Parts: sequence; C-alpha cells; structure tokens
Amino acid sequence: MRQRPDTVMLFAAGFGTRMGALTHDLPKPLIKVAGKALIDHALAQVRAADLDRIVVNAHYKADQIRAHVAESDILVSHESPDLLDTGGGLRAALPLTGPGPLFTMNTDAVWAGPNPLVALASKWDPDRMDALLLCVSPTRAIGHAGAGDFELDNQGRATRGPGLVYTGAQILKSDLLAHIPDDVFSLNLLWDRMIKAGRLYGLPYDGHWCDVGHPAGIALAEDMLRNADV
Repeated sequence: MRQRPDTVMLFAAGFGTRMGALTHDLPKPLIKVAGKALIDHALAQVRAADLDRIVVNAHYKADQIRAHVAESDILVSHESPDLLDTGGGLRAALPLTGPGPLFTMNTDAVWAGPNPLVALASKWDPDRMDALLLCVSPTRAIGHAGAGDFELDNQGRATRGPGLVYTGAQILKSDLLAHIPDDVFSLNLLWDRMIKAGRLYGLPYDGHWCDVGHPAGIALAEDMLRNADV
C-alpha cells in the first residue's frame, strides 16, 4: 500500500442546486470563473502537484463531464442510476483509484495561495492519521457563511465545532470505506469514526479559498484571483 498519495479523486457528480438556473443545462463543474471551468481550476492545482492518477466522478449531466475530459488522461467514475454522496461515490471509484491513501478535492472552489495538495502532502503522517483535512480560517474563506466546521488541538487533531472551514481538500485512507455498510453515505460518517479514534487531523491553509457553490461566489472568486495577481 502506498504511503505518499499519488492519486486524486475530484468530486463532480452533484446536482449544483444552489447554483439555480446556471445548472439547468450545465453541470456545476463546467461553470466558468475567470474564463475557465471550475473543474479546470481544480485540475490546475492537481497538475501542479504532479500526481500520477486523476479520477473524477460524474452523475448529473455526466456526458458533459466525460466530454470535457475526454482528451486527457483523466478516468471517469460514472455514478448511475443513483447519486452516491461523497463516501459512496469515492468507494464506487476505488477500482479506478486503486488502494491506499489518496487525495480528494471538491470542484466548486477556487484557490489563491500555496498549492493545497502539496501543502497536505508535506504534513501527511499515516502512522498518526487516517485523514488530514485542509481547513481555512473563516476570514480567508471567501463566499462562505458560518462559524466553521472543525476545531484543532495543539497536535492538529480535529473535532467538530466552530473554528476552521473545511475546504474540500484532504488526504484519506480509502481502505476504511469498507467498514461502512451503506451504499449511499457522506464522508462525514467516516470522519466521525476517525474523531472517536483520535485519528482525524486538520491542517490550516494560509492562502485564500473561495466557495463557488452559489452564484455570488463567481464574482467573489474572480475578485480574489484579480487581487492575487496584483
């Protein structure tokens, strides 16, 4: 089993209902921000991290996702007939990702700062961790409302509570998915088990991150990117 992850799973299967009319004919990962599809913003981070294998899941408008990546080396896990949520979707993709720890990353966010996957890899310790979540201070979480998702102790162990916002990027030991009996489930279920075992960790991100899961996030992300280029 590999210890340093060389595979990433990109989540691109959701309906994008928060985007309203923008996702009537288009899956959310293909909505453009600063002239580039959201999924391509995520792929830019992946390519810069020099990973060996890229897997993307697809369900809503899956044919458009598949066509968008058709000329690349990206593998597509097509969730059909049902949407499987993050945990079920990741488990369904394991024949493509292979065994061992891997990165997962949402495709509805834009980053300004250090490469998030490189940051995670630099702190990954499989002897202590079952997952390492990349989190950001609410002051650096653009377009995100709420008090945060996780609190970290002085060793970096994560527990539920207001504090840092989960960015949608992590390293996870995928073999632990086998212990969940349900077909459709969120990774939150797995994280809660890790919290009880003291093996869920978080890493603060010192760049900026923008949630583009809602229409207002598009302009916010474009403004963030312009300021980052100044």
